[in-house]
Amino acid sequence: MVSRHLKVASYNIHKGVGLDRRRNPERVLEVLREIDADVIALQEADRRFGPRESVLPAHLLDEHSDWKPVAFGMRALSMGWHGNVILVRKAARVIHCAPIHLPSLEPRGAVTADVELDGVTLRVVGMHLDLSGLWRRRQAAAILAHVEGCADRHPTVMMGDLNEWTAAAGCLRDFGRDYRMAATGPSFHARRPVGRLDRIMVSADLHVTECGVHASAAARKTSDHLPIWAMLAPA
Repeated sequence: MVSRHLKVASYNIHKGVGLDRRRNPERVLEVLREIDADVIALQEADRRFGPRESVLPAHLLDEHSDWKPVAFGMRALSMGWHGNVILVRKAARVIHCAPIHLPSLEPRGAVTADVELDGVTLRVVGMHLDLSGLWRRRQAAAILAHVEGCADRHPTVMMGDLNEWTAAAGCLRDFGRDYRMAATGPSFHARRPVGRLDRIMVSADLHVTECGVHASAAARKTSDHLPIWAMLAPA
């Protein structure tokens, strides 16, 4: 059970390409260090074509951060699965991890990991859902079924770019039956945020004590999405 506050964050890093159209992984890492979360879900963290190489070189994390990627082992040069990556503190223990295969028209996936940090065990799901509302609902159903089918129960946080504009409908309504939404605020487009496309959702045994959108000068130019964050405590 969560016995202390944990900070989680979600960030669509747009394949490392900023609003100046330059790919700059060091700039992404700067934003992550500003947020300084215990667990981070990244989206669009792999290049789209070819071997799907990670846009964050492993040595950058190794040498210049307090995080390590959860190893899903799906592709040799990728850090995650269909661009979804979970970063955790280097001191964390990954108890279990798995990709979640999603029904889709275009390449989509989600990832999950059970993480122990300072005696706290948290189930984390990272996702990037489809542009189509119909496929988003199918993908939400697949993610919920996967988590429900896990033998062990843990406090759960789901994070990612859901591509859903309407809070009272679609996949957000589906997730909302069992999970509560953190009121982080609009995160898209980074130049003028109006859309709450990025979401953090928690199970009933977690409480969001603080949350928000990270809108630093670095974040406003590093991606077309702003990162979101939440502080979690036991409910």
